[in-house]
Amino acid sequence: MNKRLFFGVLLVIYVLLIIPFVNLQKNRPIEVKLGYLPHAQVLKVISGEHRSSVAGMLVMRVLFYFGSILQKFQDNVIVSPEFLNMYRTIRSIVALDPYNMDSYYFAQSVFTWDLGRVQEVNALLEQGAKYRTWDPYIPFYLGFNYSYFLKDYTKAAEYMQSAAELSGNPLYAQLAARYFYESEQAALGLAFLETMINNARDKTVRRNYELRRDALLATLAIERARDAYRERYGAMPIDLEQLLNFGLLSAAPDDPYGGSFYLDERGRVRTTSELIQHESMSDENGNAYGD
Repeated sequence: MNKRLFFGVLLVIYVLLIIPFVNLQKNRPIEVKLGYLPHAQVLKVISGEHRSSVAGMLVMRVLFYFGSILQKFQDNVIVSPEFLNMYRTIRSIVALDPYNMDSYYFAQSVFTWDLGRVQEVNALLEQGAKYRTWDPYIPFYLGFNYSYFLKDYTKAAEYMQSAAELSGNPLYAQLAARYFYESEQAALGLAFLETMINNARDKTVRRNYELRRDALLATLAIERARDAYRERYGAMPIDLEQLLNFGLLSAAPDDPYGGSFYLDERGRVRTTSELIQHESMSDENGNAYGD
């Protein structure tokens, strides 16, 4: 009888405690649910040889948390995401397991576009590139960030070249060549394109590289003439006509993409095609689209 009374009292206490506890958990602000995370060094010691698994669980935790925030947003419930806590968690994950691709992917997708924290993301990615040496996506992200957000075409070309060499993807190679052009490193771009041409197995891909190479060759010829003019006369030429008139160019180079080369206000070699293949607006019979 005493035992029954004892367990009955325990049951009543349990019910009295569990109900408010569940309500408390249910009503807690969603951003608190991401929770506190010990320092990365402490996590390393605690997780021991299971670092990779712990890192994987932490990524899932961040993804679930952020997904919950997005779901709230779609339901017109505005909850301020705990971005700093998410970033610290991602940084700890990378410290635990620098091979964890999901953490880099998440950082790239959220912290650059949503917050503009490009420098911080690049620091994470550059750390990842030291470990994921076979992975073209890390240098691709870096190349994109340096070009799109930071306008540093020299660094963009460097990373996009690495992405192209790791993947063999012609798109990355095209982007790398373009960034070489934007950073006025036509000679370096040429060396890169020659390598890609020699390694290209597909005829169409090779032809595409050759077009880009021809464009850079034309750019390089104008750059050399421009530099010769500046060295000789101590000033930038106004236009290509001056280079032709002073005999520094024998003829205006053709743009294989159909545009016309010119010098911009800073003396940089530009082209009206922007080195992009423009879709023909008419068929072989001269009929325009929509006719």
